Amino acid sequence: MNKEFKSVAVLKSKPEKREKLKHALQQLIDPTRNEAGCIYYILFEDKNVPGTFYMWEAFKDDKAFEFHTQTEHFKNFTDQMDELMSDPIQLIELEKISE
Repeated sequence: MNKEFKSVAVLKSKPEKREKLKHALQQLIDPTRNEAGCIYYILFEDKNVPGTFYMWEAFKDDKAFEFHTQTEHFKNFTDQMDELMSDPIQLIELEKISE
């Protein structure tokens, strides 16, 4: 049985690029949610550290996540990362422990 792929991606903007990064991340939401393997894809911003975003995401399995990383909308986003982000994406894979 394939396990769901769940993660939190941490994305930190350059100080002057907060709004542009936020907009670029928002552009990912609808197309990603429309991918067959997407379970959820939810964007958060740290209330105490503006410009630090968290994408809480789940896909039906590793293959669905890999598909996501190869989509045109994700590649368009990655083309902008150096300009918008102060650090590389930190991807924290999660394993569910409790209900």
